Amino acid sequence: GIAAIKSYVDRLVTGDGKCRGMKVLLLDGSTTQVVSCATSQTQILARDVFLVSRIDTPKRSTNTQSSTNATSSSSSMEDHYEMAQDGYHDEETKSPSPGTFQKMSHLRAVAYVRPTEASITHLISEISNPRFSEYHLFFSGMLTTGLLRRLAEADEYECVKQVQEFYGDFLPINDDLLTLNCRDTLQMTQSAGTAWARDHVPLYQRNKDGLSSILLALRKQPSAIRYQGSSPLALQLARDLQESISQNQIFHFRGEGPLLLILDRMDDPVTPLLSQWTYQAMVHELLGLNNNRVILKGAPGIKKDLEEVVLSSDDEFFRNNRHANFGELGEAIKKLLDDFQKQTQQNSNVANLNTIEDMQNFMEKFPQIRSQSHTVSKHVALMGELARLVDVCSLMDVSQFEQELACADDHSSHIRELLEKLENPNVQTPDKLRLGLLYALRYEETGNLNRVKSAMSKGGVSKDMVGLVDVMLRYAGNKSRGPGLYGNRDALSKMTKSFLTSVQGVSNVYAQHEPVLMDIVNNIGKGKLKESSHPYVHRGNGFANKPQEVIVFMAGGVTYEEGTKIAEFNEAQR
Repeated sequence: GIAAIKSYVDRLVTGDGKCRGMKVLLLDGSTTQVVSCATSQTQILARDVFLVSRIDTPKRSTNTQSSTNATSSSSSMEDHYEMAQDGYHDEETKSPSPGTFQKMSHLRAVAYVRPTEASITHLISEISNPRFSEYHLFFSGMLTTGLLRRLAEADEYECVKQVQEFYGDFLPINDDLLTLNCRDTLQMTQSAGTAWARDHVPLYQRNKDGLSSILLALRKQPSAIRYQGSSPLALQLARDLQESISQNQIFHFRGEGPLLLILDRMDDPVTPLLSQWTYQAMVHELLGLNNNRVILKGAPGIKKDLEEVVLSSDDEFFRNNRHANFGELGEAIKKLLDDFQKQTQQNSNVANLNTIEDMQNFMEKFPQIRSQSHTVSKHVALMGELARLVDVCSLMDVSQFEQELACADDHSSHIRELLEKLENPNVQTPDKLRLGLLYALRYEETGNLNRVKSAMSKGGVSKDMVGLVDVMLRYAGNKSRGPGLYGNRDALSKMTKSFLTSVQGVSNVYAQHEPVLMDIVNNIGKGKLKESSHPYVHRGNGFANKPQEVIVFMAGGVTYEEGTKIAEFNEAQR
């Protein structure tokens, strides 16, 4: 996913080879996030991009100094950079306040937006009163004939030089983990197949468009499409996508296609409720990881240049350790710090700079040392803040109990410990809510839910949050979800897992839980995923029961735990 988006960005900044020289990059809210996940502000500005602007923000007049020529310094470029409020930040180049500009007829414009009514309206406003000499338009999804006609009718100055589709309508998180960044999808799941589904048509269309874009960006036409049989939403999405593929020649690629498996989050509501212990997942859960940015402002002892940092695949240490657990991470950061200290000691002895060549070598290495210093400081600061939060929030104690609720069936022990945790002032309110939800999901039919909800209220959980217990059971209780979450997995699989656990033991009490997704993926690998639980809507001629490639789309979102497990699975297959 990251490679596909980076390839699109490389082509965008040259207008796909047709827009040379200094230019302006126009984005909307959605494509701003996409581009920022794949490349940095510094890299963009180094590619003859004079400024990057949001097409959906109001245009303001400017003085003559705003129109700077192509030899402008980097600081003047920054003066025009308009992404500070949109989450496009970089560690090397700081975004200033939004710039203002009007006519820049000496520049060309490359626009990359979603093919929506709103974006088309903004583009029409732009080309009806053009500020730039020419426009190169690129869309992140399929552009309908009606929207294309509106654009053509508005182009009275004939300033639009090309219109193309670059299918980047998703955010690449890792190489094998993508997201559509959709919010409030649970209600869409619940309403699927009912009269209330019409209230969520735009969100459903966004999911369908995003999935189509993923397939087109990866250049994959599924040889088979399967869906979660317990989910009306998965069925509808599978059918609509298959219809779109069969009617649109653009999906037809050579070679054997993958299996596309469409799942629904409601089949496994437990995994998102568990505390995480891998680097990327911990940062996301405890600090917030949005568009590769982490805000550390307000944390104790954080220097000003570390108040906002970037974690992306361009960071080699993060790329190599994002799936490392908390213990492994501590060792890796210690090694990173030791290696940096050795390197700086070797290069810091100014007394040894006896020749011009020595001085030149030192100056050549200086930017690299400075960059590495920032990387080391960043990860040490993140690790320190994570360790502080783990201690302050009693997360080790809480997480161990979460794992027991998720993996074992022992009501008398669980209810006793749960009530103790709900009374404990050291356990944070969100953690009390999660424990209450985990208990309700496991003991929906046999537990004392009223007692637990009363204890949650006494423990400081608000009335609205306590009400989420009933909401969760309506969304993903026994009557809603399919088999597989607890004791419903087949007896042989359960016995095998129990036997292996008793023989091998569990190496990490904080990672006993295995997402339902991994049972499904392992069964696909063995050719044993039952059609009764995951039917086909399409099965091509010659499709094998053991496909070489699988694309999993989960309506309602996936977790970083599932992303880590899939990454480990892929690594084991190599």
